[in-house]
Amino acid sequence: MNKHNSQTVLLAGATGYLGGYIAKALSQEQMATKLVVRSPQKLKALESKTVKIIKAEVTKPNSLIGVCEGVATVISTVGITRQKDGLTYMDVDYQANLNLLNEAKKAGVKKFIYVSAINGNKYRHLKIFEAKEKFVDALKASGLDYTIIRPNGFFSDMKDFLNMAKQGKIYLFGNGEQKLNPIHGEDLAIVCLQAINSTKNEIIVGGPDILTLNEIGEMALGALQKPIKIIHLPDCIRRFAIWALRTFTSSKTYGPIEFFLTLMAENQVAPRFGTRRLYDFFREQTT
Repeated sequence: MNKHNSQTVLLAGATGYLGGYIAKALSQEQMATKLVVRSPQKLKALESKTVKIIKAEVTKPNSLIGVCEGVATVISTVGITRQKDGLTYMDVDYQANLNLLNEAKKAGVKKFIYVSAINGNKYRHLKIFEAKEKFVDALKASGLDYTIIRPNGFFSDMKDFLNMAKQGKIYLFGNGEQKLNPIHGEDLAIVCLQAINSTKNEIIVGGPDILTLNEIGEMALGALQKPIKIIHLPDCIRRFAIWALRTFTSSKTYGPIEFFLTLMAENQVAPRFGTRRLYDFFREQTT
């Protein structure tokens, strides 16, 4: 696999769910890698001949000066699920990535790989996507080679089903027949590494199993050895919930819930990839 060694990859977001798997994969492939992190001690274990850890904060452009020197490809999984520490989606998903992109341009980086989400463009009106897609626009206009990776939900997002299952009941909107194929971080990391040498500008990807929400609910209850209790709520309640959240709470609270409630209403099926199965993930989470 040494063909990669001449081109250094910089990864931002290595302490997140997906970033952790990408960092591991880069290290296993022995690719020359720089990991940009706020707290280096978290990734100490990955430091090696090929992996360098650099302390910097993507939200602070001055801390990024020079990080892209000698880098051929940047991979960014930088983003927040929930707004906290006074940081908004615009501060992180848009501005922090833009800080990195500006630094990449200055250093003559060839390619920038960014992980957004499936149908991001269609759902621009959602707080979470508004910032991500604004960055996608900037990336497309940057003049760099780029690949935008659009996963169809992570296994980690499906923990909401397990949390409901712990209470003994799964609540779904509509008939629960909406389909999706979420993907494990380990499988998605492979896609991100393949993107380094890919000529595609966009990769839409999901996991190997296309499941209905009813099936995911049953799996979550099954993993906890609970009887199957799935309650179907009329869709008007879901629409009212989104309206009420937008009206009466801050985007900090409603961002992730709005995202979940909107995407759960329709089929989200992506090209299938990978070998890791959701049922096994649920089992691992419950042991």
